[in-house]
Amino acid sequence: MTTTLTPFTVELPDHRFDPRWERLPGITVDGPTLSVQPEDYFFRLESTGWRVIDWQTVTDRMLPLEESSDEALEQKALRFIEDHVRITHDPAEVLGIAWKVYSYLFRTEHLPTLDVPGITAEHLRILAEVSTLTALNKVDADGRISVVGPAWFFGDTARVVYDLDEPTVQALDEVFHGGLFNENRRIESIKAHTALGGRLVHGCQSTPSQKGGVVAAYGTPMGRFRDELAQFRDQWIQAVRSYGSTT
Repeated sequence: MTTTLTPFTVELPDHRFDPRWERLPGITVDGPTLSVQPEDYFFRLESTGWRVIDWQTVTDRMLPLEESSDEALEQKALRFIEDHVRITHDPAEVLGIAWKVYSYLFRTEHLPTLDVPGITAEHLRILAEVSTLTALNKVDADGRISVVGPAWFFGDTARVVYDLDEPTVQALDEVFHGGLFNENRRIESIKAHTALGGRLVHGCQSTPSQKGGVVAAYGTPMGRFRDELAQFRDQWIQAVRSYGSTT
């Protein structure tokens, strides 16, 4: 069932989104502020509650934790979420927390170890911006996709917003998926994504297929999620690509 959400604005004092985000319906960029008209931006909006933890709490209490021989990091993350998570109905707050998560995960400190030729600080900024908007997407406890916006589909959204060619999109996709393969980055990802109430779940299967991903709560059944994504993926991607044809 479609629900309603009033327009919202987030101000990031330390960052200005690329004004080309306005190529997507419902988005306005004005200096440090990013505004969203929900009825124009979202493909599906059936929920208005998001799980979050204050970033300062994550910084102080989760980031310093280490895995031990008798407790996996994911177990520590789950317990931390259970102790600190809350529900917010303010999507601007979600974006504010998400920017802190992804500007941390895609910080320039990682550049020397990414092992992807040609990646620059500007490319990491692109990854952080797209991922921040992706945080508004949502999968419910039963596995149903309840909130979807264009940023779910990172590659196609990046092409439209940043005028990227295919080799650059593929390189950024490699950096994105490197968060699964590089152990240090994987550990950082598990810790940081607790701020968004869960862990990052990739839509791709055995090979990259432009299916994006979502932060889902631990214990969320993935079967329904993957079935729905397979059913609607092409329709949603075509909508994203159509935005590029009008610029």
